[in-house]
Amino acid sequence: MDASELFKKVRKIEIKTRGLSNQIFSGQYHSAFKGKGMAFSEVREYQYGDDIRSIDWNVTARFNHPFIKVFDEERELTVMLLIDVSGSNAFGTQKQMKEEMITEIAAVLAFSAIQNNDKVGVIFFSDTIEKFIPPKKGTTHILRIIRELIDFKPRQSGTNISMALQYFTQVIKKRCVAFLLTDFLDRSFDDALRIAGRKHDLVAIRIIDPREQELPAMGLVKMLHAETGQIRWMDTADSSVRFTVKQQAARREKALSDLFTRSGTDWTQIRVDEDYVKALMKLFKKRESRR
Repeated sequence: MDASELFKKVRKIEIKTRGLSNQIFSGQYHSAFKGKGMAFSEVREYQYGDDIRSIDWNVTARFNHPFIKVFDEERELTVMLLIDVSGSNAFGTQKQMKEEMITEIAAVLAFSAIQNNDKVGVIFFSDTIEKFIPPKKGTTHILRIIRELIDFKPRQSGTNISMALQYFTQVIKKRCVAFLLTDFLDRSFDDALRIAGRKHDLVAIRIIDPREQELPAMGLVKMLHAETGQIRWMDTADSSVRFTVKQQAARREKALSDLFTRSGTDWTQIRVDEDYVKALMKLFKKRESRR
């Protein structure tokens, strides 16, 4: 991709996702992802409706009039985006490939974070750590992340979620908010997910294509496994074949749901033919309601 084409794509993503972040997500993000605590701000006169537990009795006694302590939330967070760049995400049967939707969602989350003065960092992973961008603030930093998302060429095509989570827990020492964006077409990452979730506020976002859940009857179809390069023929006209694919997808989804529940990980599943805005808003509101 040449420089002018890359610039146009970055600009297009920036305009769309910054707009969504400004208009929709910033308030929800702020409520759903709290800072580390509360810091003392000032003392002011008591007003009707104030929490009486906040009354400063020393100042009240001195002035013979009720005063309360005001605290501000310590907002600054570190937000990490764990981005799956494996071969299976270069797939799409609708308007978007999975990797394109991952780019948009990551950009929205990044812009929402910097609007709240948070640092943002990224880990690109396949079956190896492809790239680590340390957390920083600022629009220039976010635009660099978007450029990388659009133009990044991974060295490997496989997926190793466990390895990515282990690297993340090692490199990020202080507690942070982390979004794991992947299709979760991998196995044996249960322990790594649980450990990462205990140390950090981990949120899983699964991106899938509807054809990974259900196949239409299209006759004999040549299938290429994007991560292994293996080719197989599948007779999609056979109803038992389509039923098997649907069953396998349902079992995989149930296993993931159970895993996230056991590990206490917030998660959402978004199809590339669906509106990711609604899914993210629902996720944010669910988190907000628990606080």
